[in-house]
Amino acid sequence: MEQRIGSSSQPLEGAGFDPAFVPGLTSPASGDPEEVKPAAETEPGPEPEDAAVEPDPAPEEPAADAVPDGPVFEASDRRARVVADHRGVRLALDDQECEFRWDEIAAVETETPRFGKRFTVTVHTPDRRWYYLEVEAASRSRFAEWDTALDAVLDAYFEDGQDGRDGQDGQDDGPEQAEEAASS
Repeated sequence: MEQRIGSSSQPLEGAGFDPAFVPGLTSPASGDPEEVKPAAETEPGPEPEDAAVEPDPAPEEPAADAVPDGPVFEASDRRARVVADHRGVRLALDDQECEFRWDEIAAVETETPRFGKRFTVTVHTPDRRWYYLEVEAASRSRFAEWDTALDAVLDAYFEDGQDGRDGQDGQDDGPEQAEEAASS
């Protein structure tokens, strides 16, 4: 019989040991290598005097920076911050931040405790992962207004995958209504 000496457990992998394991949690590395000299430090070549100097056109700002008129939800305390707007949902705790676009979100859930002043926002992704953040409110009366503001943002931007199966009044069509629509 053969026995191994030492630990038989494998090293753990995951978000607890490597923050880069969670997509969107860490910021991408900057593309500026430290060894590259700025253009001002390089030796300028001789420029012909006839050449007309044209200023470089300023890069246009992307249209995503334009803020559309719509609801925005923001809740924060001294450490945590939750923002939901036209771009998606962003959770930030201290110096860590993750961002979820609306197409990356399967559900958004809120929870208020029976006692205490912590408002919990949980973002569920389609791959059965969830990310939550607790924001401490100054008073419990803020929970109702935060819930209302977040509901307004979700109603405006979040597609819950119904694909037009709901009726005009927001309730599911019954079998009679489905048959009636199919026959017409």
